Parts: sequence; structure tokens; C-alpha cells
Amino acid sequence: MDILDRLQAYRAQEQQLAWEGRFVDYLDLVRKNPKIAETAHSRIYNMIAAAGIDTDENGRKRYRFFEKEIFGLNAALERLVEEYFHSAARRLDVRKRILLLMGPVSGGKSTIVTLLKRGLEQYTRTPEGAVYAIKGCPMHEEPLHLIPNELRPEFEKELGVRIEGNLCPSCRLRLQNDYGNRVEDVLVERIVFSEDDRIGIGTFSPSDPKSQDIADLTGSIDFSTISVYGSESDPRAYRFDGELNKANRGLMEFQEMLKCDEKFLWHLLSLTQEGNFKAGRFALISADEMIIAHTNESEYKAFIANKKNEALQSRMIVMPIPYNLRVSDEVKIYEKLVKQSDLKNIHIAPHALRTAAIFSILTRLKESKKQGMDLVKKMYLYDGTTVEGFKEKDVQELRAEAPDEGMSGVDPRYVINRISSALIRRDTPCINALDVLRALKEGLDQHPSITKEERERLLNFISIARKEYDEEAKKEVQKAFVYSYEESAKTLLENYLDNVEAYCNWQKIKDPITGEEIDPDEKLMRSIEEQIGISENAKKAFREEILIRISTYARRGKKFEYNSHERLREAIERKLFADLKDVVKITTSTKTPDATQLKKINEVTKRLIDEHGYCPICANELLRYTGSLLNR
Repeated sequence: MDILDRLQAYRAQEQQLAWEGRFVDYLDLVRKNPKIAETAHSRIYNMIAAAGIDTDENGRKRYRFFEKEIFGLNAALERLVEEYFHSAARRLDVRKRILLLMGPVSGGKSTIVTLLKRGLEQYTRTPEGAVYAIKGCPMHEEPLHLIPNELRPEFEKELGVRIEGNLCPSCRLRLQNDYGNRVEDVLVERIVFSEDDRIGIGTFSPSDPKSQDIADLTGSIDFSTISVYGSESDPRAYRFDGELNKANRGLMEFQEMLKCDEKFLWHLLSLTQEGNFKAGRFALISADEMIIAHTNESEYKAFIANKKNEALQSRMIVMPIPYNLRVSDEVKIYEKLVKQSDLKNIHIAPHALRTAAIFSILTRLKESKKQGMDLVKKMYLYDGTTVEGFKEKDVQELRAEAPDEGMSGVDPRYVINRISSALIRRDTPCINALDVLRALKEGLDQHPSITKEERERLLNFISIARKEYDEEAKKEVQKAFVYSYEESAKTLLENYLDNVEAYCNWQKIKDPITGEEIDPDEKLMRSIEEQIGISENAKKAFREEILIRISTYARRGKKFEYNSHERLREAIERKLFADLKDVVKITTSTKTPDATQLKKINEVTKRLIDEHGYCPICANELLRYTGSLLNR
């Protein structure tokens, strides 16, 4: 479509959103769909729910509304949505609380708020999220506030809604002067939330307490009109343009709330508890909005330590937003940040971001007292990887053991900054895991606030991350060296399964060459099982487990493949790699390869590029590095 046609289509779509009518027309809309008169908290929850909610087999919920921008915070988001948004939407007492997101820097607090704001802007453009307001009201007021208090019970019963709040001073005056108190004639319009236009979304950021005025929150007197209207208490002589005014019906973000001067915070006491605030020389002004703030842990601790803040503290719901603790989700965070930067045209070798993620996650984990558990095993368990000797129950116990896990450690922006530094210094179209680890180490050397003990701890994590990468690099190259890898794996699997079946059933197997019956090949079975640490005592149980899995698949009409059992798949792969190790070592490390070796290297390089996401530069670097690893 031509760009001018697209602009015209956009204008037409905007015009379709416009609606204007009298109050009686609005009543008909409410009668047909009482949902349009919902509270701000209810609107926000319905917006999240409308995007979709998935529930896994353990009953844990995942919200599609956040999934494209927030990674690894499913538990925190579930608690946030269910304990605050959902409860507030049902008019429970939590809606009378300020929502305070508390967590470390770059943990996702601001991103959550931004998603809510952008989401509201889009949601109010849909039929389900339509919002209507008294036309000309500076606070975009709910039209049902026009109904006198004495008549509200009848209207609530007829319309199936609840009416809370009173007319703002401006609308009260206009109803009297412009409409002669004829409520049914008051004009109503559809509004669309917009932070830029200051409709339904407000943002307050603290600045110098000496220069910042409370008017930023509650509006101010228009001194140029006092001579016209004769009084500061005349609504026409007042600008209802504070953030609390403009965020009515929606959401107000209070950035770095606890850095704010106390006089600004006291205004929130009445707003949260009673749904109104004081401005100028007027009666209390009703406001229906969600106040969401964010801060870090140290500022929050200082805040609650001050006894003067007890009243405000009791009106807060504090939601911890920790760092992500899953390696796979950390990689998604880096990929998102890379796409947002000028690095998106640079090729990042496979495992580079994962290696950085391993380092980051290790810095955020707490040591466990559980026997046989270390940080690396814990990291893999959290990421959903099977670890010998541990189950899902252990993961739950580990999380319960360290409830504040993730509130400290290396933040994602530090990693992206170091990757940027590495790219600029290398001046190359490609960057690999070793470049990333080197850049992370150099960053620690340049960081003046890191203590000697902390630096040693972080260097140890870089060392562990490199060891994990070394294993991945060897596995990647060895896998690429296996010609027709799937076929080799299947052949080895069939041999293993034939022997296991004979072993478990006390039978012999037929030699494929001589045709004679021989005992199961114990040496072959053990050579595979030892790859994943199956002991002599445990071999019988493991083989029986495989046989049970095969029979289960057979009953369901499914074929048992080499990757049908995770641990057996790993054992088969390791066995193949072990058999190929010498071939790989000789081919990758020779400085003057012969024609056969050169052909093999070219085949492997092509496979790395075509099947594993490498470019020619990082593929050759990987082969050289793996050759040096295998020769150690």
C-alpha cells in the first residue's frame, strides 16, 4: 500500500473512534454494556486479560500481554496481576493502595509501567475498552457522576453498575450555567487515552524540591483570569492540569516516588483511601486512577525506617520485581536489547549471548544448603534442564530457601554495554563468546565501586561461564563432524536397545554376521551409560526405565526415537562424540591440512554455517579454538 494511502486509512480509522451524544444517549450505551462504566483498576485488568492468559499443568499463569517485552518474571507478574490488578478490579480494598514496584536497576520495573501505559492507549481504541467522558471536562470525567446522589441507587439497580465519585468543580459549574441543571442534555464524547495528549495517563517525576510546585500534581490558579471571574474559588480561574487531574480514569506513573519531597506524597493519602484529593479552594475532587510507582530496594528500606512515613507505607502494596533467573530468558532480554540498538547488523555467534547469560544468572543466585547442590546445577534446574538426582520438587524448595533471590547481581544493561564496547574495539562484523567474556572481564577492571572480594567472585563466575562455553564449543564441532549424525545416532540406539531388551528379559541376541546366539553386549551398554554417570549399581534400574518407556510409546502407537528419552539422548551423543574425538582433534589442530583434511574442514565449516547459525568468520574461529581445547 502506498504510504499516503496508509496515512489516509489511519485518519479514517481515527475518525471512526469519534462518538458524541447527550447524556441520555450515553445511558443507552451503559444499559447495553455496563462494562463501559468500569473503574480504572478494572479497565487495566480487563486489558491484560483480553490479551490472553495461559495456565500450565502446575496451575501457574502466564500473561500474553507482557510476553513480548518481559522475560523470566512469570512468578512476579502472576503475583502482580492476581494479588493487585485482579483484586482491585473486583473492588477489593487493595484498589485503595499505591502499587509500588521495588527491585534492582534494569530489572523491568519501568518496562512493566510502559507496557501498561502503551497498552491502555491501544485498549481504549477497541470496542471492549471504549471510554466515555463529559465533553469539555478537564478531568475527562465519568458521565454517571451527573446523576444526583439521591437518585443513584435507582440508576445503579436499573443499569447494573456502581456509581462512585462526584462532579469536578468545573463540570458542576458548567451544568449549572450552560445546561440549566438539565443533566440529560449534557454532552458526552468518547475519549482515547494518550500520554502525549495527557488524557487518562499521567507521569510525575521528582525534581528539585525547592523549585517543584505541588501544582504539578493538582493543578494551579490561572492568575490571568482572576480579574475576569473575581475569585480564586471560581473553577474558571483554575487550571485542572496537574498529573492527578489528567490521569483520571486511567493510570498515573510516579517515577522514583521515594525520592520525592514529603509534601507531594501526602496528597496521595486521601486519593488512595477515599478516591479524592484537595486542590485550590475547592471541595475534595474525585479521581478514579491507579497510582503506580517504582523504586530500588535501598531507597525503600530507608523509607520504611522513617517513622514519619508509616501512614503512607500502610497505603502501599509493595511488589518485588527481581532479576530474571533463567538463562534462556536472559538470552531473550539480550536479543531484545540488541534489536533496539545499532548492534542489530552485527553477527553475534551462537552461544555468545548464552555464555554472557550464564555469567549474569550466576551472579544473581544464592548458595544453597541442599546437599550436592551448587550454583551451576541450580542455574540449570531453574532453566528447566534435567539435573541428575534432582526433581521439580527440589526447584520449589530452592526457591523457598532464598525468597529474595534475584534482587542483586549483574544487570542486563551492563552486559549489553560491554558487548558494545567489544564490538567497537574489535571493529569486526562478528563477535563470539570469548569476545563477550573478555569484555565483561575488562569492565570489572574499569569499575571503581567493585570491592576486591566482589571482583574475585565475579571473575570466578566468568571462569565458570567459559568452562560451560568450552563444553558447548566442543559439542558443536563434534556434532558437525558426525556425517549423517541422525543416522549414526539411530544405529547406535538400535544396538543399545536390542541389548537392553535381551538383558532385562534374560535372553540372548543373534549375531548379525554369524547368526549365533550370544550374551548381551555389556561393554557396549556400559560405554553408553557411563557417559551420563550411570553407576554399576544403577544400570539395571536405568535399563528397566528405558524398557518401560518403550512399551509406553508402543501402547500409544508412537515410535521410540533416539531423542525420546532426554538422558539416553545425551548418552548417545556423548558416546558418538567420544568415538570421534581423535578425528576432530587431528583435523582441527593441524596447521598444514592435507587434501582429505581440508575437505573435511570445509564440510564442517559449511555445516556450521548452514545448520548452526555461524558465519564464515566465527565458524573458523570456533574450529581453531576447539582444536586448542582438544589438544590440552
